[in-house]
Amino acid sequence: ELQHDFLWRTTCRLPERGRIGIFNRSYYEEVLVVKVHPEILVSQGLSEKLHDEKKIWDDRYRSIVDMEDHLHRNDTRIIKFYLHLSQEEQQKRFVERIDAPDKNWKLSISDIQERKEWQKYMQAYEECFSATSTNQTPWFIVPADDKENARLIVSQIILEAFNELHLTFPKTTAQHEQELKSIRKQLSKDK
Repeated sequence: ELQHDFLWRTTCRLPERGRIGIFNRSYYEEVLVVKVHPEILVSQGLSEKLHDEKKIWDDRYRSIVDMEDHLHRNDTRIIKFYLHLSQEEQQKRFVERIDAPDKNWKLSISDIQERKEWQKYMQAYEECFSATSTNQTPWFIVPADDKENARLIVSQIILEAFNELHLTFPKTTAQHEQELKSIRKQLSKDK
């Protein structure tokens, strides 16, 4: 994976036209987590010319926007959600994960370590949204302290996106209609 560019891991898993893909974080990890922890850049084996900290983020944002624009021009619709939790709600959910044995697996010490970087993450998110939200691929910032309402908001946005596609069932051909009549005849004989 390190022998490829930062978009490769997600790009090679994009769904073909007519299919739906859901990515949790995707290539955005590379302008969020890596931005908060720039030491990760060193482990990525990038050439020295790519180590200019200001330039690399601008370049990555531009690469993301260009790729998403390319996908949009080729009939792929991208809907980007950020489910925003307050620090207080995150703390509450972490405690719930500790208290509920069936949710213990959802929490690790690294979650607590990352929580200490809250302000850096908020800054990285702000910069990311500002640089990568476009008319074709806007970010939807969803308040997520209330899970039920967050799910309703996301569902409504997805439903609106589907409605904009004006999806229809495939039209059948005259030949296929004849095949269906033949199949019906065969099935009625099976009674």
